[in-house]
Amino acid sequence: MKATDHAIRFIREQNWQDFSPELQHQAMRCLLDALGALIAGTETPAAKIVAGIAESQFGGSQASILVRGSKTSASGAALANGFAANALDIDDGYRLVKGHPGACVLPVILTAAELTPACTGGEFLTALIIGYELGIRAGRIRHACYETYHSSGSWGAIAGAAAAGRIMGLNAKILRHALGAAEYHAPIAPMMKGIETPSMGKDSIGWGVMVGMLSVLMAGEGFTGIEPLFSDAPHPEWIEDLGHDWQIFNLYFKPYAVCRWAQPAVDGALKIKAERGIAPSEIKTIRIRSFEAACALSTRPPANTEDAQYNMAYPVVAALIDGEVGPRQMLPPRIFDPDVLDLLPKVSTEVGQDYESAFPAKTYAEVVIETSGGKTFTSGRMEPRWEPPDTLPTDDELKAKFRWLVSPVLGRSQCENLISTIWNFDEHPEARTLIQLCQKSPQAASVSL
Repeated sequence: MKATDHAIRFIREQNWQDFSPELQHQAMRCLLDALGALIAGTETPAAKIVAGIAESQFGGSQASILVRGSKTSASGAALANGFAANALDIDDGYRLVKGHPGACVLPVILTAAELTPACTGGEFLTALIIGYELGIRAGRIRHACYETYHSSGSWGAIAGAAAAGRIMGLNAKILRHALGAAEYHAPIAPMMKGIETPSMGKDSIGWGVMVGMLSVLMAGEGFTGIEPLFSDAPHPEWIEDLGHDWQIFNLYFKPYAVCRWAQPAVDGALKIKAERGIAPSEIKTIRIRSFEAACALSTRPPANTEDAQYNMAYPVVAALIDGEVGPRQMLPPRIFDPDVLDLLPKVSTEVGQDYESAFPAKTYAEVVIETSGGKTFTSGRMEPRWEPPDTLPTDDELKAKFRWLVSPVLGRSQCENLISTIWNFDEHPEARTLIQLCQKSPQAASVSL
């Protein structure tokens, strides 16, 4: 059997009731985290621009743009929600693909659920798991077959097509064409150029999400696609272990709204701040030792949200001043605060060959702060928090993160209603009712599932 045949069989044959309690629980954790990132991301300039474009250029009333409550075509809603999902760079990731599967999958499933009224909460969560498993494998294959480090959208489109195809009940033949069309039309974005010159293109997730959704719709109308990349896997076990080796358990989660590569340095700075009680005014220099890709991040004053996220110096300085790196730190006016900008020139980076050798399996950093009084404080080697298998967040920590992200957008009551809904989502007969709780409106606040 071809690897793609096995992948398609996996997509079509999974059943929520057959999953272990641990796998079901992980799906709910992933939904909570990814949805929180998406809702908070709607407040960013990039997400607002794309939402407006979707409303003006993608006419229709098939699916919803979250928080705004407006409706567009299915592809327009997927595009807008896709940009929002990764807009704050606080969504989950998988180390070996150097990208974000959750943000690639969730927006497509939200749209597919609106197009499929019969989709239940359990079916929604099943599709979410399928999207993660297929997306992670597609990412590994994509990176193994091409020298250039491609963005998440390049393989995320395939993940989205797999998940949406499951919800919309595509047969094996049509699903194959949808996966092939998604691969062929996915954005092949050179990720490191997006690091060198940060832009609102981010990880090309928004475009990848739209391609995934359109590929399913096109295949349903008879559009044909290439043979999907699962048959190109250099290691057959990557596909053969589908349904046995659940990679969704190997995700990392993000406590800060900034590039994952900068997060060990943020933790190093916060460690020194907590242990030494050092004030920003006492700091003479901040030296950060890390791997090469992390040191490629800018240390310049940010001009916008994207500059602030793909930056090594800014989040470290923001953490030292504010004690956190969240949505507030990534948006104006905070990114232009004089106290932050005054400290930025004191930050420098250097590549540690031992840290470079450990990348991408490990992302280490060390922070050294020298004070004006001549004292030197070192964080020691730091690894980002919330990494598998040893430092993953508890359910309570993920709930706290969700409240931190969502309450300022939708209000405390609606936020708590969403948390309660997600933890029991498999029992709900209509998955699309979740979307009503994600709108900033009195009607949404009054929905009780």
